[in-house]
Amino acid sequence: MEKSKLFAFALALLSIGNVCAEEVDTLKIVDVEEVLIIAAPKENRKLRELPNAVTLLSQQDMQAAQVNSIKNLTALVPNIFIPDYGSRLTSAVYIRGIGSRINTPSVGLYVDNIPYIDKSAFDFDYSDIERIDVLRGPQGTLYGRNAMGGIIKVHTKSPFSYQGTDFRIGAGTHNQYNTSVTHYHRINERFAFSAGGFYDYEGGFFRNAARNNDKLDKGQSVGGRARAIYLPSENWKLDFNLSYEYSDQGGYPYGLYDKENGTVAKPAYDEESSYYRNLLNAGLNLEYQAQNFILSAVTGYQWLRDRMFMDQDFSAANIFNIEQKQRINTFSEEIVLKSKPNRRWQWTTGAFGFYQSLHTDGPVLFHRDGITSVIEGNANSVFDGLASMGIPGIPVMHLSINNGSLPVSGSFDTPTLSGAIFHQSTFNDLFVKGLSATIGLRMDYEKVKMEYNSAAATTNFNFSMKMGNPANPQIIESQGLEGNAAYLGKESTDYVQLLPKFALQYEWNKGNNIYATAARGYRSGGYNIQMFSDLVTGVLSNSMMDAIMTDPKFSKFAAMIDKMKKELPEVSDATKYKPEYTWNYEIGSHLTLWEGRLLADLSAFYMDTRNQQIAKFAENGLGRITVNAGKSHSYGAEASLRAALTTAFTVNASYGYTYATFKEYATNVKVDGKTEEINYNGNYVPFVPKHTLSLGGQYVFRINPGHWLDRIQINANYTGAGRIYWTEQNDVSQSFYGTLNGRLSLQKGNGQIDFWVRNALDKDYAAFYFESMGNGFMQKGRPIQAGIELRCRF
Repeated sequence: MEKSKLFAFALALLSIGNVCAEEVDTLKIVDVEEVLIIAAPKENRKLRELPNAVTLLSQQDMQAAQVNSIKNLTALVPNIFIPDYGSRLTSAVYIRGIGSRINTPSVGLYVDNIPYIDKSAFDFDYSDIERIDVLRGPQGTLYGRNAMGGIIKVHTKSPFSYQGTDFRIGAGTHNQYNTSVTHYHRINERFAFSAGGFYDYEGGFFRNAARNNDKLDKGQSVGGRARAIYLPSENWKLDFNLSYEYSDQGGYPYGLYDKENGTVAKPAYDEESSYYRNLLNAGLNLEYQAQNFILSAVTGYQWLRDRMFMDQDFSAANIFNIEQKQRINTFSEEIVLKSKPNRRWQWTTGAFGFYQSLHTDGPVLFHRDGITSVIEGNANSVFDGLASMGIPGIPVMHLSINNGSLPVSGSFDTPTLSGAIFHQSTFNDLFVKGLSATIGLRMDYEKVKMEYNSAAATTNFNFSMKMGNPANPQIIESQGLEGNAAYLGKESTDYVQLLPKFALQYEWNKGNNIYATAARGYRSGGYNIQMFSDLVTGVLSNSMMDAIMTDPKFSKFAAMIDKMKKELPEVSDATKYKPEYTWNYEIGSHLTLWEGRLLADLSAFYMDTRNQQIAKFAENGLGRITVNAGKSHSYGAEASLRAALTTAFTVNASYGYTYATFKEYATNVKVDGKTEEINYNGNYVPFVPKHTLSLGGQYVFRINPGHWLDRIQINANYTGAGRIYWTEQNDVSQSFYGTLNGRLSLQKGNGQIDFWVRNALDKDYAAFYFESMGNGFMQKGRPIQAGIELRCRF
């Protein structure tokens, strides 16, 4: 958006800013958990009273820090890093050195107690969010698989707590527009509901030099949410929620990176890349309050349908592209019994299960340049390698493919069935008042299946040999040979896990405690479906060798050609990756000081991880795969402070330190056509910042009654992360960087107009880096952006 348009939009908002005239309460700095009552089916106490590192963000905190998606939590929460790259297809969440870019997540996400199983659903609109809780460290005993790094719990606004209509409209530079409206209505003491919708548009930040400098990351999303709470009696509660979101965006603004001089070229690829997603979530929370226990039953359903299209070579050359379509249906059920609060023996026991059906279509299309450089190139490099050996009698061989394009199809069904039972007990006032001990155990069972059907189109090719005197060689040539390749079959595997937890805690008075915890977590294994492009091209190569050997012209060379065929692995060995395990040892403290005006949370941890899952591109660059990286360990510390220095001035600060390195990780790589073993022991784990930092402040100017404003609020927030290594080799990294965000809020009654800025210093930094087909690609962070927003309740 041009500056003149933004200024005109600001004037329009100012002219309607007085439509909301009700007075708001004066600013209070209090414990978030004292104000917002959140339904927690599993926890017996408030989160800051548990032996666990936790960060709580209220709605006001999110507005001040401009949190509008999960990716904005980076560095705002100690030791959390969520790179904002590519598209909404995946949200890679890293906590304390544990993270995942593809396949199964390592951090769990719950929305109104409903688990979001797949990372493709993690990035959604936050316009109706009341609070976010981030629990760091394994939460496997109560939350099971894929919570080894921690969990993120998102809570939407309750229609019993909020009344009226919330309206928001805003605009920003780079052609950003957004609006939302939600109505909350309590019909009586037993029934309340809310319903609302939103629309967001982004004009994009990065241009594609190969497509007339068009914005390649522009996008839009639209959706809505409904929630209804019914209290049929004093003991029963039914909480139903339903949400739908559609998003359509460009993406993947990756530019070629030069390691020699550290420069990044503008993104430049010839095929327009995109991602769209349909996401539907529904959940029902039932709660029954008995005299001595609380029964909860949480039912969830998620439907996701999406399509990703990507110019996989990320260049202006017309080499190949990949398309991926997903259809996901997930059903989950959890039944929990827990004791009433404030008991000497507090316990939680329950059962959980889910079934996810996932169908993926992932075809790869080689264009003419891709056939020449990848398929022909790989085959002829083998022939050239033999010729360069100078052995007498070895002919000079050459293969050329006649197809104008070569599609490689891929259709995969990967259903997952999981079930678990768990129990956790806490014994309070053990030996002395304030001392408690917690012990828990969970047994998880999981079955993962894969049905695959992947094939390459019939490949028509020519083959020739030159022998004898180079000046007058004898040439043998055959045209119109054919090669074929297909994989069709099934795989299945089962996992059984035991996830214990032990904790000691001492609380000397309310809001002040110290604790020590040991807990085990795991991330489930699975199958790399993107590996089939690599497998199919290998079979295709062997099929072409067979076609050459069966040609009578080359029969006397059959034995030599047969030795050139690739040794292909079994499908299970090539595609399956193992579960990842970790033990987390932690000490910490939650403190409430200075008559409640200072909240402090401190922790130190050590994590020992085995079979760490690492994302990398397959050797031929045709897709990302997960591999197990032996062992790693990480240790570090975290500190968060929140203080009310005066009734008008509050500050907050958080810092996280993580030292994550590989203990045992050796892998084979190709160097100049030869396979060599490289040992990464002692190298830093990629995508894990050594430091995360957040500093924020808020000052409120209160205006005397009768003026056109009630108060003016100023927020400033600085977040930083680094150093971040992008590769296992540790040869490309992002040094520590920080971005400054600010907000000026003019408030009158229940209305406010905010002027905001993100990355105010226009900091230049790398948001993401990867390597494929011998090249490195980098995505830059978003530049400075400013805008205006009107919020109103009536």
